[in-house]
Parts: sequence; structure tokens; C-alpha cells
Amino acid sequence: MTADTNRPATGASASGQTPGAIEIILNGEVKQVPSGIDIPRLLDHLGVRADRVAIERNLAILPRDRWAGTLVAPGDRYAIVHLVGGG
Repeated sequence: MTADTNRPATGASASGQTPGAIEIILNGEVKQVPSGIDIPRLLDHLGVRADRVAIERNLAILPRDRWAGTLVAPGDRYAIVHLVGGG
């Protein structure tokens, strides 16, 4: 804590959330991600390649052609599944 503001000195707010970030549930875990991002930018932020994943948002499959137009909102629940080929 800083002496003059009584807030954490790490850049996090008193609630523990980074300024400009929102909380989502990703594969069952709470994650903080930047606010105002769409799905392709979420995947980039997470370091996930978009070419072999399927995404469920709030219990519904999110079609790939809607990714760019879908903004990540606080409290959204995502399941990101990596597709694996082989035989």
C-alpha cells in the first residue's frame, strides 16, 4: 500500500482488479482480460491460436464468423477447446 492513497502500489485497485480490465470465467477459472476486446483479440491476449479452437460463450457455441463482432463482457463464461487431429 502506498502511504498517501491507501491503495495497492501494484497498479491493481482495492478490489484486486487491474484498471481497464474485466473479469470473465475461462474454462472454469476467473481471469482478468482487457476491456473492450473482441474474441480474436481475446485469443491473442491468451496466446491461443485461433485456427484449431472451438469457443463456447455463456453456454452456447459461438460460430467463428461471429468472433470479430463479439465483444467480451464482464462476467462472460467461456470454454475454449483445442481441436486435435490424428488417428
